[in-house]
Amino acid sequence: MRFQISTALLSAYFASSVLAGGVSYSSAGEKRRCTVTAKGGTKDDVPNILRAFKDCGNGGIVVFPESQNYYIATKLNPILNDCEIQWHGQWTMSPDLSYWRNNSYPIAFQNHHAGIIFTGDHISIDGYGTGGVNGNGDVWYTAEAGNTQPGRPMPFVWWNVSDVTVKNFFVKQPPLWSINIMNGTNMWFDNILCNATATKAPFGSNWVQNTDGFDTMDANNIRLTNFYYQGGDDCIAIKPRSYNIEVQNATCHGGNGMAIGSLGQYIEDSSVENVKVTDVNIIRYNDDMHNSAYIKTWVGALVPQTSYESAGQPRGDGWGSVRNILFANFNVQGADSGPAITQDNGNNGSFSGTSLMDLSNIIFENFTGYLNNASTLGSVSCSTLHPCYNIAFNNVTLKANETGPVTDAGTCKYIAPHGVTGLEGGGCS
Repeated sequence: MRFQISTALLSAYFASSVLAGGVSYSSAGEKRRCTVTAKGGTKDDVPNILRAFKDCGNGGIVVFPESQNYYIATKLNPILNDCEIQWHGQWTMSPDLSYWRNNSYPIAFQNHHAGIIFTGDHISIDGYGTGGVNGNGDVWYTAEAGNTQPGRPMPFVWWNVSDVTVKNFFVKQPPLWSINIMNGTNMWFDNILCNATATKAPFGSNWVQNTDGFDTMDANNIRLTNFYYQGGDDCIAIKPRSYNIEVQNATCHGGNGMAIGSLGQYIEDSSVENVKVTDVNIIRYNDDMHNSAYIKTWVGALVPQTSYESAGQPRGDGWGSVRNILFANFNVQGADSGPAITQDNGNNGSFSGTSLMDLSNIIFENFTGYLNNASTLGSVSCSTLHPCYNIAFNNVTLKANETGPVTDAGTCKYIAPHGVTGLEGGGCS
């Protein structure tokens, strides 16, 4: 006896399956399109997401519809090529701290981990202003209460990628760094929001340290435009072997401002060259805005460390050049310090001025606004082995506080003769 099932019945069945969470297929011209719907609740959507990337991640389109909330309960690292991702919905990482601490991808640099990694070439993502990743970081912030422990997963990492665009996208409540590029070339991020807010932290307490907004390492030709960050650490951090980096139109609401570094933590070339950061708002938040723009390198010796970021091992002694750097057009509202250079990271008090990093051709230009009752406009502390030179403070006119006078006082040490211009006193002239 033969059974016949009508086409209408089959269509209804597959439609209900997709609504309950799954992957549906269609075409967009010559491209195959995979549309993923969430299972709902705390059911892991990663298998269906990986299925869609497998079926449409090579020359196709993957769609995450708006109002869909995808539960990310397991780590994932899709490898894509010539893939367009229409990311209207939200991925939410599970709050299972034990799972992520023990299963996320290890990253050797600073003993970190990643939960979501993208790899591949010619990848485009549009979040349409509604799409992005929620790292469920508030669970981590509350559990650790300002004492960051190992194993927090980064929620949006790019590893071995080229020719990538990401726009109209958010990363909210990241357990660790929000966006991290590790070995990336020719990438453009536009209209990006990163927000780390500890809802249970007392006012003035920083429970969201280590939640950098945008970091680069082993990166070349990277653009970041129209960026907004709220958090408690570096707004951006340009890390080792980053070249030709441009940041334009950014707001840093709390945290450590715009950073280059840390560099020289490991015994390797940590060079950074050709960086341009312009049109930036630095705004104090939660009584927490430590820096405006700064460069930080490690001492030139292996020094014992206790931080988990050094895995309890002696660190320092890296080398390289930091040159052709421009920080320009900064509006500063209440940072603890103006532009700064410090080359004594990792110091235990015995290795000041020993950095092997060579700093030159660095410009801080057009800084206006006010500091948080700071006594100096800026500071430069370099190396006796490689005294820094061609460091310019051009039109840096910051007031000591919101109503105070403009100051041009600075502090300088371990610099080449006449190596710093635009700062007065404190060894700068």
